[in-house]
Amino acid sequence: MSDEQLTDSGMAGTKGSVVGTSQTTQPPGNARSSRLKKLSVYLAAYSPAIFLIGYNIGTGSVTTMATAGAEHGMMMVWPLLLSCIFTYILILTFGRYTVVTGETSLYTFRKHFGKPLTLFVLGSFLFSEWISSMGVMAVVCQVIQEWSRPLTPDGQGINTVILALLNGALLYAFFWTGRHKFFELVLTVFVTIMGVSFLLSMFMVIPDPMEVLKGLAPALPRDGQTALLMAGMVGTTMGAILFVVRSILVQEKGWKVTDFKQEKRDAFVSALLMFLLSAAVMACAAGTLFPRGLHIVNAIDMVTLLEPLAGRFAISIFVAGIVSAGLSSLFPIILLAPWLIADYKNSPRQLRTPGTRLLVLFTVSFGLVVPIFGGRPVLIMIASQALCAAASPLAILFMMILQNRKSIMGEHRATPWLNFWLGSALVFTIIIAVIGIVGVVDLFANGSFS
Repeated sequence: MSDEQLTDSGMAGTKGSVVGTSQTTQPPGNARSSRLKKLSVYLAAYSPAIFLIGYNIGTGSVTTMATAGAEHGMMMVWPLLLSCIFTYILILTFGRYTVVTGETSLYTFRKHFGKPLTLFVLGSFLFSEWISSMGVMAVVCQVIQEWSRPLTPDGQGINTVILALLNGALLYAFFWTGRHKFFELVLTVFVTIMGVSFLLSMFMVIPDPMEVLKGLAPALPRDGQTALLMAGMVGTTMGAILFVVRSILVQEKGWKVTDFKQEKRDAFVSALLMFLLSAAVMACAAGTLFPRGLHIVNAIDMVTLLEPLAGRFAISIFVAGIVSAGLSSLFPIILLAPWLIADYKNSPRQLRTPGTRLLVLFTVSFGLVVPIFGGRPVLIMIASQALCAAASPLAILFMMILQNRKSIMGEHRATPWLNFWLGSALVFTIIIAVIGIVGVVDLFANGSFS
C-alpha cells in the first residue's frame, strides 16, 4: 500500500481590481477540510508506527507496568528503557530487511532456515497471542465492571460475560470490513485516546514528581516473582512477534530503499511512544500505590486502589486509557493469525475469505474464557508476555545471520555497529527468555493461575 500523496493547490490568480483585492481566502469549511487532509496524510505516513504502538501498549503492558510501579516504584524503569532501545534497533532492522529484499520475515526464515524451526516460531507466536487475548479481554471487562458499579442499581456493575460479548462483537465487526485503511483509522482513534488518557492520568495523580524520579536508579530483582515481572515487561515491549509484524507492515506500505529515512523515523516514533506511555502507567502506580505499600493482584485493583487516591474523574480518564489500550491491542491480535500464516506461506493477505473469518472468530472467542471460567488476568498476561519472549532469541539470530549475507543484502549488509546492537539484543533476550520460562514453570508448579 503506497503512501497517499497530497498536492497543495497553488494560489488562485486574483481578478482585476485597482485596489488589489485578494480573492484567495479559502472559506472556513475548505480550510478545515484541507487541514484534515494534511493530518490524515501525516498519520498515514506513520501508520506502521501507530499499528505497533496499538498492538504493543495493551492491557498486558498496562497491568505489568502498573504492577511494577506499585511493587518497586520507578526502580524497574531501566529494563523498560533498555528494551525500548533494543525494540527500536530491531523494528528498524526487520523493516530494513523487507525494504531491501521485499520479503517478509517468516517466509524468509522458512526459505533460509527450513520449515521446522520456522513453524516453531510461528506456533509460539500464535499460542502466545491466543493466551494473551484471554487476559486482555478479561482485564478490559473487569475494569469496566468495576468502574460501572456506581452506575448500576445493584452495585455489581455490568456483567463481564456481557461485556466480553459486546467487545468481541465490536472488534469482529471492525474486522469484517476487511479494509486496511479502515484498520488504520480504528487504531489511530484507540491509540490517541489511550495516549492522552495515560499522560493526563500521570500528571493528575503524581503528588511529588521528585519522589518518583529518585527511584530511577537501576537495581536487579532479588526474587523469582520480580524476575518474572521483569521478563513480562520486556516481553510486552520487545517480543519477536512485534518485529515480524513490522516486516509485514513495511511490505504493506510498499516502502523501498529510497524510503529508508521514513522507515527510520517511523521506527523511532514507535519506540519512543512505547517508552513514554509505558513509563506514564508505571509512574501513576509509583506515585500513588508504591508510597502506601499497596499492591496489584487482580486487574480491578488498578481501579479500586487508585480511585480513593485520585478521585472519580481521574480514574475515569485512566479507565478510558485501559479500555482503549485493550481494544487497540486486541484488534491487531485478531488480525495476526491470518497475517502470520500468509507471511509463512508467502501468499496474499486475504481477510475476506471464509477460512480467514473463521480463524479470526476463533481468536475472538478466547476473550470469553476468563469471564466464563474465571482466572487471574494479571498473571495470565505476564505469563503470555514471558512466553512470547521465548521465541525472540531465535528470530533475532535468524535476522542477524540474514543481515550479514552479502548475497541477500548487497551494499546494505549489516555494519559492525549494527551487529553490536543485534548481538546485545540477542544476549538480552536469551537472559529474559530463561527468566520468563523458569518463572512460568514456577507459577504452574505453585498453582498461581487458579
